[in-house]
Amino acid sequence: MAKILIVEDKKAINALIKKNLELIGHQCVSVFDGTSVEEATRNHDIDLILLDIMLPRADGFQVMGNLTEEIPVIFLTAKDAVGDKVRGLNLGAYDYIVKPFDILELQARVDAVLRRTKKADDVFRYGDVEVNLNSREVLYRGSPVDFKPQEYRLIEALVKNRNVALPREKLLDVAWDYDYMGDTRTIDVHIHTIRKKLGWEDVVKTVYKLGYRLEVRD
Repeated sequence: MAKILIVEDKKAINALIKKNLELIGHQCVSVFDGTSVEEATRNHDIDLILLDIMLPRADGFQVMGNLTEEIPVIFLTAKDAVGDKVRGLNLGAYDYIVKPFDILELQARVDAVLRRTKKADDVFRYGDVEVNLNSREVLYRGSPVDFKPQEYRLIEALVKNRNVALPREKLLDVAWDYDYMGDTRTIDVHIHTIRKKLGWEDVVKTVYKLGYRLEVRD
């Protein structure tokens, strides 16, 4: 997984982002003002920077302009004016996310940037299961396993958000591309199939009154 620098002066938000990214396997470094970024990038092999704009000492635009290394940046800010977005993207940012944000959307955008910069893990392995996120192939004990498109999307969501509790409604959105209006019990049926085919009865955990979590232990 990647090493991500979080540049956010609000300690609670910084800690929330760090906790959720570390849950899915990333390593995170936190700083709380713009002038600390240079030292952090010098002392750590950073793969991605999540950068607020309204920061003490030096704002995010200044930080972006002063970066001496080619590290991909995602702006993560409350500034939602079109001019600010255009300025951030013109400075070379890979993405621009406006607060408040959904943590799953943040994880998805982080993953998209890491894929573009070849820093994402292409293959997930756990026990007898291997999931190749590029070829969309799933192996169980070395043999390919066929899944419906919706089932594969559920597997992909669970893998990318491992150790994170995913609500059934969110999984419906993921598996049916935001168009499906069915009962959330449909998710339970597909999860049952995934568990059975991959031997994940004790790996895909049911989260009471919420949804599911792929529980991966080190």
